[in-house]
Amino acid sequence: MTQPSSPSAALIGVGVGPGDPELLTVRAVRVIRGADRVLAPSSAVDAVGRAESIVRQACPGVRVERLVFDMGEASGSVDAAADSVVEGIDAGQRLAFVTLGDPNVYSTFSSVAARVRERRPGTVVETVPGIMAFQELASRSDTVVLQNTERLALVTALEGTSALEGALDDPSQAVVVYKGGRHLPEMAKCLAAAGRLDGAVMGELLGLPGERVVPVADAAEGPAAYLATVIVPPCGRQVGERSELDLSEPEGSRPRAGDAVRGPEVLGVGDEVPRPQAGR
Repeated sequence: MTQPSSPSAALIGVGVGPGDPELLTVRAVRVIRGADRVLAPSSAVDAVGRAESIVRQACPGVRVERLVFDMGEASGSVDAAADSVVEGIDAGQRLAFVTLGDPNVYSTFSSVAARVRERRPGTVVETVPGIMAFQELASRSDTVVLQNTERLALVTALEGTSALEGALDDPSQAVVVYKGGRHLPEMAKCLAAAGRLDGAVMGELLGLPGERVVPVADAAEGPAAYLATVIVPPCGRQVGERSELDLSEPEGSRPRAGDAVRGPEVLGVGDEVPRPQAGR
């Protein structure tokens, strides 16, 4: 099989967050601006996708190439996207594939990267994490998702409410539901039957035109957008409620008197950020 022609060639999945360009990380901006090509999924050649829209606002002047994905023929679309990526890899290019949220969670990027690796096994594949929609929704709705030893289930409702129903079996478990906007009325009924409707919140199109953040109970009369997220806190916890925290620390974790404490490094405007090396 053909190997990448240059050690600098790489495919980098870049999470651009849920919608607000201010949530794009410093690393994401650096990688996007340093890429030879920036690729973004779109529903049509002449349609600006959501990820592209974020990049346009956060990184003015960066040229974005669209990769068309047909939701009804996903496999063919992934193959076509992989063809475009392989062309760039063979030319020794660094390609940034931008995606909503995080590239390692429910993202088209993982499918494209897998096809590219099949065709060019030596390809360097990297990812830049992005803020996820449920994190933004938690912030906007003042919802504490997890505390102490609580657990989280992250599910989708693309095919209905079965995954949600299973996750609700544990009342001490928080549940986040993605991609279930059209099933919102059924989801609300499941939550009510499980005694989990109070405190559940829904956000759709976060940071995008048409954004809405409301209690699930107030939006249960009709479907929501595809990009809708639902957070169900552990049973018994209401929006904004914070339980008593376990503040105990392992022995030796606290700094001792006289120890030097190093604060976080902060980049100033105009500071030079080194370009990451392939494979790191």
